[in-house]
Amino acid sequence: MKISLREPCQKNLLLLISTLLIVHHFPIATSVGVNYGTLGNNLPSPPQVAQFLKNRTTIDRVKIFDMNPDIIRAFAGTGILVSVTVPNGDIPALANPRAARRWVAANVAPFYPQTKLQYVLVGSEVLHWGDQNMVSNLVPAMRSIHAALVRSGLAAIKVTTAHSLGLLESSDPPSAARFRRAWATDVLAPMLLFHRQTKSPFMVNPYPFFSWSPNNTQFVLFRPNPGVRDRFTGKTYTNVYDLLLDAVHSSMEKLGFGDVQIALGEIGWPSQCDPGLSICTVENARWHNLNVANKSASGAGTPLMPGRKFETYIFALFNENLKPGSIAERNFGLFRPDLSPVYDIGIMREAQK
Repeated sequence: MKISLREPCQKNLLLLISTLLIVHHFPIATSVGVNYGTLGNNLPSPPQVAQFLKNRTTIDRVKIFDMNPDIIRAFAGTGILVSVTVPNGDIPALANPRAARRWVAANVAPFYPQTKLQYVLVGSEVLHWGDQNMVSNLVPAMRSIHAALVRSGLAAIKVTTAHSLGLLESSDPPSAARFRRAWATDVLAPMLLFHRQTKSPFMVNPYPFFSWSPNNTQFVLFRPNPGVRDRFTGKTYTNVYDLLLDAVHSSMEKLGFGDVQIALGEIGWPSQCDPGLSICTVENARWHNLNVANKSASGAGTPLMPGRKFETYIFALFNENLKPGSIAERNFGLFRPDLSPVYDIGIMREAQK
């Protein structure tokens, strides 16, 4: 993303004062969601995780990347909301209504309402990773699964899917953002209509970390900076979080769906990176995720969406030692496998006492 900074103004003084107040006070305990991944050979068992989250933290919802029955069952009776994910490869088959009914009967109905299932995500970042067969069947599968849930008396469980921000053609300035033409009319417009009709959120994975460059560190980390001005709206952005969400909102508005709610399926910051990347520190991860959690709870919204709350799932619950890729990929966790916190963002119940 191209970031251009304008000259400092008096608004920076207020921003600096607010920042210092947060720094010098203990993080406010708040409820937030978290992504519960399992790519590790040293992670606690699902029952241990469920009881830990219930008794020791204020995390009130989790999202998993599969349909693992052991995890779903472990959260029974905890009151914690659980969202599950259909594997991308299963999407084409589930566009068939009869197959969707069988799938709901086998994978959802046996666990509800003992486990408070909240969302069924139909795939993950399908437009980015999926082949054409998956993409073309995505919305039909969402419709079929929703219809199967309603038919089974499970209409309280909503259907959505999570998108990478690769679905945007551009994001800066946010008011001029739009979806990529290849998906806008044929996939995203029907999907947004589905979300409006079913009152389910359009879910995106906005990672400020992946917008980082050496010249925008303050901007991506919610630290004092001159700000970025949208020349079309006159709105000033002091962090990339607001800029990315408003870019998504503007893209939705251009298709006529600015009223559909937005949820954040994944957002996080690694506490360790490959050698030479000093941006990945425990303090930077703490500060980033503390601001994300506070944003989620405050209802402050964004310049284009003032007063809106965004349901948020921080990535991730644990450092996962078997994740492929860079060192950063294995160090997004809020907790170590022994359940000790990597850092504190005010979600530990002991911190409230």
